[in-house]
Amino acid sequence: MPCFCYGKKIFCYLWIDKKTTWPYILMVEGNKLTHPALEAGDRKRMKVLNVNPTTDLPIEIINAVLNESLEFYKKSIQILS
Repeated sequence: MPCFCYGKKIFCYLWIDKKTTWPYILMVEGNKLTHPALEAGDRKRMKVLNVNPTTDLPIEIINAVLNESLEFYKKSIQILS
């Protein structure tokens, strides 16, 4: 599974939903994010951004979610420093 880190912490990963077979981006600290495109489902900490494989990638939404998450990680690293 492709996993991406930021500041030695797991940031997000890419995977495929078993039921729908659609790819998704899972944001590890999703419970700290507020973007409306993110879905928590049964998860308490993580949220996913589902990606419809039959349409163009929602680049603006992906960028917004990644930027919001990066801001969270940058702030947490500053607090720990």
